[in-house]
Amino acid sequence: MRNKSLLSFFSFSLSLLVFNSQAHALPGEAVEKVSTWIKAHPTLQPRSGERLFVKKSDTAAQRFSFLSSVLAPGKVGVPTNRSRIRSERITMYDAINGMSFQRLKESLRVIYGLDIYQDYNRSDKVYEYPNQSVINSARFAKTPIREALKGELRIGDRFAYWVEVAQPKNGKAYFGKITVLLRSDLEKLKTELQSR
Repeated sequence: MRNKSLLSFFSFSLSLLVFNSQAHALPGEAVEKVSTWIKAHPTLQPRSGERLFVKKSDTAAQRFSFLSSVLAPGKVGVPTNRSRIRSERITMYDAINGMSFQRLKESLRVIYGLDIYQDYNRSDKVYEYPNQSVINSARFAKTPIREALKGELRIGDRFAYWVEVAQPKNGKAYFGKITVLLRSDLEKLKTELQSR
């Protein structure tokens, strides 16, 4: 049974590696276009009822989700345009193989293709956390999750990117997410992350 689920997850991972076409659904696109793209995407393959949020799980130890949203990432506000996608988030949990920034970056290539992957590779880091002050206050307040969340904001020519991994002080990271967002939403998110 376990071998079957591992084989199934391996085939899912392989499909992530094989799909390498250009992205046709990104922040800034119409909701209907993104929904159609998700339905046709060989890796995402939504189940009945899934439209802009897709969840995959072969075992409790390995999960993947993809979310397209009309909201900017960060604190929730009133959407200014409900017909346009503003952010797309890939979330991965893997208690078997662990999680890393590199693995999240590779998921961009798999989902969106080479153009977005290269935009990310050429992007500039504009913010990184936690800094030493946050680490010290997290230790003093005994809130290890604040110390464990390691992330960065990046700005590319086309999009901005938010990458975050929950990396415990001792041990392997199991959870991470990468968000593709509109460049115009980067400052809002940066301000919110700096003040949390």
